[in-house]
Amino acid sequence: MAMPAPSHYGEFWPHYVAAHRRTGTRLLHFGGTSAGLALMLIAVTTGPLWLLAPAPIAGYGLAWLSHALIERNRPATFRHPLWSLMGDVHMYALMWAGRMDREIARLDLEGKLPFDLDSIELDNW
Repeated sequence: MAMPAPSHYGEFWPHYVAAHRRTGTRLLHFGGTSAGLALMLIAVTTGPLWLLAPAPIAGYGLAWLSHALIERNRPATFRHPLWSLMGDVHMYALMWAGRMDREIARLDLEGKLPFDLDSIELDNW
């Protein structure tokens, strides 16, 4: 069943969470984001600005790999690039705080996860 397209980030977030339900996916996102941030920090603080070029490749590469191999769904990056980046930062912060599993449980308990987690279809949003 086609889901209506989200009209703001608050509607997008539960879709983003549902598309990252497996721990391995979230860990690869975390590793990619960490690597990308580390490359940017090194480039800005020590000077080899060429390190800025591979930063997004490190971040998105691991994330997209996790969607292909673990979740078996499409990254939201292609349809909602800004919200996807915001979702990644949001998830990254929750993971650092040790609260991402709680967030998944909260959204599930409140009935905000938009579909059956075993049959995710992102083509229509």
